[in-house]
Amino acid sequence: MRRTSFQAMGCPIAGALEYVGDWWTLLIVRDALDGFTRFDEFERNLGIAPNMLTRRLRALVESGLLERRRYSQSPPRYEYVITDKGRDLSPVLVALYAWGRKHTGSDAPSVVLTDRDTGEEIMPGLVDQHSGRPLSAVNLAFLAGPGADGFMRERLDPELRAARRRRGTT
Repeated sequence: MRRTSFQAMGCPIAGALEYVGDWWTLLIVRDALDGFTRFDEFERNLGIAPNMLTRRLRALVESGLLERRRYSQSPPRYEYVITDKGRDLSPVLVALYAWGRKHTGSDAPSVVLTDRDTGEEIMPGLVDQHSGRPLSAVNLAFLAGPGADGFMRERLDPELRAARRRRGTT
């Protein structure tokens, strides 16, 4: 089944979903960031069917998130190594981890994020790079950028957005 492409939407979030729009992608990238590279390792860690894993790995290589490298000539075997583009997803995974710890976790989590150098647990949070304020404390708004088309400008118009939000509170 072919899914709909979000590329034409002109939104960075929709564009990112072209690369990471299914849960297997982020879980494979998570494992690749943790040093797993072999097909059998991904299959064992994820419990994913081999045909599904083959498709996902191929898509990750085509999108530039992983690189396929031969590690054995006879028989031919390949590993899947994280690229810089894939490594750039690390903060996204950390943000999902933090959200999951807060909203789906328990008092005794099975996974904790730590500083490799000190071993201390890290409690991640997103901050504005200019002010240092936590994003949860900033009154955020997405606005149309210089490359936005008419549809995007209307969709992100601050006055229309305010009217929609008022409609949701009445």
